[in-house]
Amino acid sequence: MKAFIGIDVGKEKLDVSWLRDLVKNKQKTKVLKNTKQGYQELVDWVLKNTGLEAQNIVITTEPTGIYSEPLMYFLYVQGFTLLHVNPGKAKQYAKSLGLVHKTDKSDATMLARYGHDQQHSLSSWQPEPVEARELKAMMRRLEALEQDLQREENRYEAVGFSGASARVAQSLKDMIAVLKAEIDKLKNEIDEHIDRHPQLKKNRQLLESINGVGEVTSRIMVCLLACKRFKSAKQLASYLGLIPKHNESGKRAGKTTLSKEGPGYIRAKLYMAAIVAGQHNTDIKAQKTRLLKQGKTKMQALGAAMRKLSQICFGVVKNQTEYQPQVS
Repeated sequence: MKAFIGIDVGKEKLDVSWLRDLVKNKQKTKVLKNTKQGYQELVDWVLKNTGLEAQNIVITTEPTGIYSEPLMYFLYVQGFTLLHVNPGKAKQYAKSLGLVHKTDKSDATMLARYGHDQQHSLSSWQPEPVEARELKAMMRRLEALEQDLQREENRYEAVGFSGASARVAQSLKDMIAVLKAEIDKLKNEIDEHIDRHPQLKKNRQLLESINGVGEVTSRIMVCLLACKRFKSAKQLASYLGLIPKHNESGKRAGKTTLSKEGPGYIRAKLYMAAIVAGQHNTDIKAQKTRLLKQGKTKMQALGAAMRKLSQICFGVVKNQTEYQPQVS
C-alpha cells in the first residue's frame, strides 16, 4: 500500500495535500512554513496521518530552485520516494483534469494525483553528487552576476540619452567594473572546480570536442548534465524548451516555434553557440542548409540547430566519446 502526497512549494510556505481516497476524491491538506522546523513538522504530519513508513509514501513536487531543494534533500534523507515534475507537463496534466481554479492547495492536490497516475513512468529524485551541487551553486551565482551586469550596462547606455548627471554615469561605470571583476574571478573558480574533479573535467573536454561548443557552453552543460539525470537527448531538449510547438489557431496557424519552457538562461547561451556551430560545425551546417531548402525560416533553422547541439552534447557525455561529425 502506498500513500501519495503533493507539495506546492512557495518561498515562505508549503501547501501539502494527501490523497486519502482517490476514488471519492478526498484529500487532507496542511499548510506549513518553508523552514527546517516546517520540514520536520511535515514529516511528522505525513507519517502520523498515513500510518505508513516513509518508503511507502510518494511525494511529488515541482522544482522551484532554492525554495524546493532544501526540502528535497531533507525528505530524501528521511527515506521518502520523491518525484520531481516538469512544470510544463504538470500544467498539461492539470488541463487534462479540467481544473479551472488555480490555488496553492489545488496545485498540491494536482501534484499528488500526478504522482499517483505517473508513478511508473517517472524516475525517483535523487540528490546530485556534492561536487555537482557546489558547481550548480557557483553557476547560479554567475548567472545572477551576469544579469546584474547586463542591467547596469543597459542603464549606462541610457545615461547618454537621458542627460543624467556625470556622477550617475561614474557610479554605473564603477559598478560595471566591480561586476566584471567578480564575474572573471568566479569563472576562474568554476573552471578550477571542474578541473579538480576528474569526471567533470573529462565531460568538459568531451563537450569542447564539439565544433561550436566553447568554454561558456561547456561550463553550463557540464553543470546541467551533472545535476540532472536525463534518459535521452530528446528529454534534455524538452527540458531546455527546444522542442517544436505547433500553433493550430489564429494568424500563426501552421507555424512552429520552440516551446521555450525551462531555463531561459541556458537557452540564451545555446542560441549563441548555435550561431557559431552554424558556421563551423558540418552537421549543423548541413541541417541548416536542408531546412532552409525545405522552406523553413532562418529562426526555425536556428531553433533546430540549438536542439541538435544540445542532443550532441548529451551524446558525447553519455557515451564518453569525443564528437565525430557525421557529415564530412
